Amino acid sequence: MADREWDESDVRIRPNKRGSRPRTKDRPSHDDAVTGRVITVDRGRYTTIVAEDTQDERTVIAARARELRRTPVVAGDFVALVGDVTGRPDTLARLVRVQDRATVLRRSADDDDPIERVVVANADQLVIVVAAANPEPRTGFIDRALVAAYDAGIEPLLLVTKADLKDPAPLLATYELLPLTVVVSRTAEEAPEAEASEDIGAEVPELEGVEPGAPEAEGAGPTPHSVKLDDDAVARLREELDGRVTVLLGHSGVGKSTMVNALTGASRATGGVNAVTGRGRHTSSSALALRLDGAPPGSWIIDTPGIRSFGLAHVDPDRILHAFPDLEQGTEDCARGCRHDSSAVECGLDAWVADGHAGPQGPARLASLRRLLGANPREEAHDAKELGTL
Repeated sequence: MADREWDESDVRIRPNKRGSRPRTKDRPSHDDAVTGRVITVDRGRYTTIVAEDTQDERTVIAARARELRRTPVVAGDFVALVGDVTGRPDTLARLVRVQDRATVLRRSADDDDPIERVVVANADQLVIVVAAANPEPRTGFIDRALVAAYDAGIEPLLLVTKADLKDPAPLLATYELLPLTVVVSRTAEEAPEAEASEDIGAEVPELEGVEPGAPEAEGAGPTPHSVKLDDDAVARLREELDGRVTVLLGHSGVGKSTMVNALTGASRATGGVNAVTGRGRHTSSSALALRLDGAPPGSWIIDTPGIRSFGLAHVDPDRILHAFPDLEQGTEDCARGCRHDSSAVECGLDAWVADGHAGPQGPARLASLRRLLGANPREEAHDAKELGTL
């Protein structure tokens, strides 16, 4: 043995447990895939509408392909589906591609959270829903939603509900100089004995794609009163929504689901407001796209869960100013490089507001703008880079 000559044939190589053939990076093109519109997402299952507005229209439930596991898929997305796309009960298609989006509404959890969260895709219009009272309206939230809408290229609309509880005029005066469509809605409580079966707070039927027992299916339970909305306000809002994809955004308890029920004939669960915290109770756990009742093709409304915060970490500070058209013109007299925030020296916005060009609400509007600019972490990152700390 000592005199034996060794060569490469004596080397023993252990076989690869995953196989000797390397996996190809080429993926199938799925040219035979059908297109579907995602209407809701629930625990890894995507409910889609295929062959929309045709005789062959059907609902198809799909699971996301492995290669898309890092790609967010949200209500409003158009996706490519393969496999069993018949829509028959107990069938499951495979979602293999997300088509290019016309618009994307994003938010971050907080202003210092760098992770963007896609809210909805392909929306034409954003309805910002606030209540005149119970819960009290927050102009900071409205301003943030306006920034997100303008940044996404989505037309905003302000819907003020519960105007029977409090005069919304002071709130609306804040935005009177903006090219912003406003709809005001009032509610009137009715006794539930009359038509309990039609109560919008009654038992919620199972939603397709939502398993029984899920938060979305259970909702918040029956409400003690049915709610009748102002017919004129509903009709006025309908005029703005027909033929468009609209997303409703607002805090819990402001009446989003109530308005959705009135517009679509659905039975979305509705909830009240906590008397101690003044916050609404969550009754929707995921975004859901619904057709407008009797509307032209392409008319969809997307009800989103009530949100606690709407961060703008993803929005460049230079674009935040575009959401304040009543102030933007005042920056023409600013020195070059002025950031218009609370630390700015001789900012043209101060003189613009002092001269009354932004109206009586100018000081409040300027303070709101500067709060948003001061909260945006990209400003801080820019300063840190200039100082050489990053």
